[in-house]
Amino acid sequence: MTAPLTPPPHQPPDDNGHGNPWQAPDPMAGHLPPPAPSPAREDGPGLKAELREAVVVFVGVALVGLLLGVLWLWLAPRVPLVSDSSAVYLKDSEGEQAIGIDGTFALLGLAFGAVTAPLVFLWRRRGGIGIVVALALGALLGGVIAWRFGIWLGPARDVAAHAKEVGKGVVFDAPLELKAKGALLAWPLAATVVHLALTGLFGPRDPDPYAEYYAPRGPEPDPGAQGSPM
Repeated sequence: MTAPLTPPPHQPPDDNGHGNPWQAPDPMAGHLPPPAPSPAREDGPGLKAELREAVVVFVGVALVGLLLGVLWLWLAPRVPLVSDSSAVYLKDSEGEQAIGIDGTFALLGLAFGAVTAPLVFLWRRRGGIGIVVALALGALLGGVIAWRFGIWLGPARDVAAHAKEVGKGVVFDAPLELKAKGALLAWPLAATVVHLALTGLFGPRDPDPYAEYYAPRGPEPDPGAQGSPM
């Protein structure tokens, strides 16, 4: 006579509340499925706030062009003219003052780009395409403002009237001119490059959406130890 088969006392019950000693251990026991990716969160301000910040950057950078115009007038070389009461001539026909005027404007534009870009970056380290576009357009408008403002502050535009006013044989300064209009791009190009470099080096990083999958986990339980008898 054989003894009835009874489940061991420490066998966990099955779905019906009774232990099943012949059931093979679940190979997936103790293995949790990977967590579902969390929904993306919208960090930073909304669209209205970004537009407002872009407008502030655009207007602020453009107004700095007034300072550039004053510095251009102050640092640019002068083109000397002289009149013989019938015509106006260059006092130094081989002079390179005109090239120096364009070069001074371009160098000042590069310097202003190297200064305004870090200021904008420190104000909004988050960056964004709106800030970069506003910075570039503001610098371009600022260059135009500096160009026209410097001419307006400089020597008189009416050369003939100025020559009659100063008299025959008296040297006077020619009107300030920007012959190389490409110098207007020095400021926006420098500002854009510097701002993008600062954002790439020191800007905030986006969180890794898969970082939770690579996080270390604790030791997994042995599925065979659940049904082992005492």
